[in-house]
Amino acid sequence: MAQHDHINKRRPKKKEAPTKKPFPIFSAVIAAMMLILLGYGLYYISQNSASQPKPETKKTKPVAAQPEKQLPTEPDFIHKMKHDEVEVKVTKVKDKGPHRLQCASLRSEDDAHALKAQIAFKTGMIAEVDRSVGKNGIWYRVRIGPFDNKRDAESANNKIHRQRMQRCTVQAMPKPKTQ
Repeated sequence: MAQHDHINKRRPKKKEAPTKKPFPIFSAVIAAMMLILLGYGLYYISQNSASQPKPETKKTKPVAAQPEKQLPTEPDFIHKMKHDEVEVKVTKVKDKGPHRLQCASLRSEDDAHALKAQIAFKTGMIAEVDRSVGKNGIWYRVRIGPFDNKRDAESANNKIHRQRMQRCTVQAMPKPKTQ
């Protein structure tokens, strides 16, 4: 393989940027004057011509009267759909009681209160921090509610999601035990 001399190799010269030619003002003025003269000449000829061409009239044959086309008739089922009434029995679904949103279950009380404040600032909803002791230690739950029905709870959950916050879970609240 041949050896290459990279040290003494000369760099190629950079190409100079091409210089811009000035706008040909004289040629543009001459071209504009020629267009104006051509337009004026055509106008002068059209106004002062001695013989105006007369429009030709063609003789047309009278057209025989064609019978009118009958439009299709409306099908019977469309008429029935427009004028008939349908009876529907609506059964009301029994709501399963009040609902609430659980947004988080955290180990740190400070994190739970920070989330509660974030929910309050971004959505205007008031959250509660509940402390619970279980087999795994102490947990702090961030909850919003109660809501009268599940639809209101879902609406609040969507409001939280629109603020680019983590979605909460909708939970049915336990019914109080009667003695």
